[in-house]
Amino acid sequence: MTCKQALVVRGGWEGHEPVRATELFLPFLRGNGYTVRVEESPEVYADPAAMAGTDLVVQCVTMSEITGEQVAGLSAAVEAGTGLTGWHGGICDSYRACADYLHLVGGQFATHPGKEPCEREGGQEDNYLPYQVQFTELGREHPVTAGIEDFELRTEQYWVLHDDLIDVLATTTHPARPWQPWHRPVHSPAVWTRSWGAGRVVVTTPGHSLDVLENPNVRTVIERGMLWATRTASAS
Repeated sequence: MTCKQALVVRGGWEGHEPVRATELFLPFLRGNGYTVRVEESPEVYADPAAMAGTDLVVQCVTMSEITGEQVAGLSAAVEAGTGLTGWHGGICDSYRACADYLHLVGGQFATHPGKEPCEREGGQEDNYLPYQVQFTELGREHPVTAGIEDFELRTEQYWVLHDDLIDVLATTTHPARPWQPWHRPVHSPAVWTRSWGAGRVVVTTPGHSLDVLENPNVRTVIERGMLWATRTASAS
């Protein structure tokens, strides 16, 4: 049996604790038969030999920058069958200035609405709101999310700009609160997949902090997403 090759790419804004966050999932990957390579920047994406041998990329790089050669290497690898997955800002708030990366992933963080202004104290908690992750009809049957019931979180609630090539497995709703400038509830994808050539992309938007990643529902979605995104036999 051929060992699966996982590439973990981490870095960017330290507020998302990319090292500690990715370390949570390394035992899962190794326990499921992956050989894991860890890189601290996207430079590896520009190495065709390294990417050709990679079955799964787990990315946790918030903001930061990527070169044209690097994003082209990542996109080519996914198109050829390499899976790509990640959570929160590590995948959908990465490389903000790179349109080609946005095109690959299919959704981009826009904001995380905060508490009422009079309740804010100046810390990250100002953006922690209670919200529900609700599974779509597709999500209730999809291998990444089947059997998981709608669940509640209190953390950053991502508002995502996206296109219609994504397959939405779960959504979250931003209510129209009196202090906000929008006038009706806004629905954002919370979990989605995307087919790109022979490759699969899975994005999970919850995951701001370690306690959210350790939530059993969030962790299950992320771990199933890793398995599902991994290069399939038909893409070998």
